[in-house]
Amino acid sequence: MTQDHTLNSPEQSQLGKVATYKAEYDASLLFPIPRSAKREEIGVSGTLPFFGVDIWNGYELSWLNQRGKPQVAIARFHVPADSPNIIESKSFKLYLNSFNQTKVVDSDTLIQTLQRDLSAAAGAHVSVSLTLPEQFSQLQMQELSGTLLDRLDIEVDSYHPAPELLRANRDEAIVEETLVSHLLKSNCLVTGQPDWGSVQIHYVGPQIDQESLLRYLIGFRNHNEFHEQCVERIFVDILRQCQPQKLAVYARYTRRGGLDINPWRSNFSTAQAPGNARNARQ
Repeated sequence: MTQDHTLNSPEQSQLGKVATYKAEYDASLLFPIPRSAKREEIGVSGTLPFFGVDIWNGYELSWLNQRGKPQVAIARFHVPADSPNIIESKSFKLYLNSFNQTKVVDSDTLIQTLQRDLSAAAGAHVSVSLTLPEQFSQLQMQELSGTLLDRLDIEVDSYHPAPELLRANRDEAIVEETLVSHLLKSNCLVTGQPDWGSVQIHYVGPQIDQESLLRYLIGFRNHNEFHEQCVERIFVDILRQCQPQKLAVYARYTRRGGLDINPWRSNFSTAQAPGNARNARQ
């Protein structure tokens, strides 16, 4: 792609607009949005306080073989967190649908095309893999492991992120624990449509007060931001307020338009990127 996308903003995208679905390959449909503006909003600039990846799954990928017979697969895309851009999800869907009536030599050629186009849009290498129908039975579902915060019987009266709620006990011994909640909900930055997710937080440091953390996470319920931005906001707020030595935040969002987005951010080198098993709501 030769078009300069550096000034793209969410309002310029196809989100919330009537779109014509092209059934033949068109890489220009991809709409990158710079990560920098939202990172500056949470005080992140220069060297990132985390590394990570955005794991996308595409469940509605189809194309034609050389004889015109439709093919299907589930695609997995890994977009590095240090890429300059995110790819707006509706444009991603429109792009994938542009293969519907496109003849492709074989699945390897399709992977190469996807990697080339998505890497150009993201501004960094995007890895792509396909699960073909004969491999579908190998896919497994798995819930996020950890202590469930949702068991807590708390009263909630605020539905916007409030990092000042977060507390940690610095008078006690350092702990290592993993906490999970299925009550993460935010809204699309442009359309206001709900985005539903589960979040896993692993840390080493002063013990985080679980009730305050759950209230904080529920506070995203009326917050408008893209998936990747929400996870980075959660990471930065916990890092600043609770000062853990190690921190990793992983969210599994439910799919919309045949795509789900699952961002992971971590600040310790021994952390392994999470697996990509679907949970029950995905």
